Amino acid sequence: MNRLLILLLFTITLISSVKGQQERKFIRKGNREYNKAVIDSNNVDTTYYQKAEIDYRKALDKDPNNWDATYNLANSLFKQGKFEDAIHQYQAATGMSNDNKENLAKAYHNLGNAYLQTNKIDEAIEAYKNSLRNNPNSFDTKYNLAWAQNKKRQQQNQQQQKQDKNKDNKDKNKQDKQDKQNKDNQDQKKQEDKQNQQQQNQQQQDKQQQNKQGDNKQQQNQDKISKEDAMRILEALQNDEKKVQKKVQEQKVQPNKRIIQKDW
Repeated sequence: MNRLLILLLFTITLISSVKGQQERKFIRKGNREYNKAVIDSNNVDTTYYQKAEIDYRKALDKDPNNWDATYNLANSLFKQGKFEDAIHQYQAATGMSNDNKENLAKAYHNLGNAYLQTNKIDEAIEAYKNSLRNNPNSFDTKYNLAWAQNKKRQQQNQQQQKQDKNKDNKDKNKQDKQDKQNKDNQDQKKQEDKQNQQQQNQQQQDKQQQNKQGDNKQQQNQDKISKEDAMRILEALQNDEKKVQKKVQEQKVQPNKRIIQKDW
């Protein structure tokens, strides 16, 4: 908030009451204290504004519906930085009956300034519009209205940018989550593929081992048959040997036949 701008365009117009001696006395005294504070704008002394506030409140004690005292009290509160209290008093002033549209326009204008100081942009815009309804030719009010409307657009743009950023962050988080889930799925699939490959390798090794054991058993069976055949062959040979030996023995024991020569 450009405080200097708002102060520069702030309408400071004190209004003196012409109703009743007691209220007018306090209002005029308050105006004198107020003016002492604004003589030197570079050296503002809030003490005078405080004294002015006291006098305006005394005037309202005499007449709570005094429009001038209400409006001037709002100005003194604004100058002290009591913006919420000032808003309350400006609202009270604009809610009172007042045939002087120019004074009513000033109250709405200053109400808009107080709203700006509390960053209530929409309320300030509406207050400036009400001021222009009572005084359409006020350059200061037109300027402040344009400034407030531009400020609102800036806030809307910032809000939209924030929403877009939040949406981008949300989309990014969603994408990151999806990427993480995809990576986890890929890692899980790789792990499953690895386990399946290991299982297949193990099954293949088991099958190869079984085949090898089968081959060994078959070879053992073949070796066993060969030994049996060898025993039969050996036994046959032994039988043949026995037959030969027997035959030889028989030949040894047979007597030799003598050859008798004839005597011719």
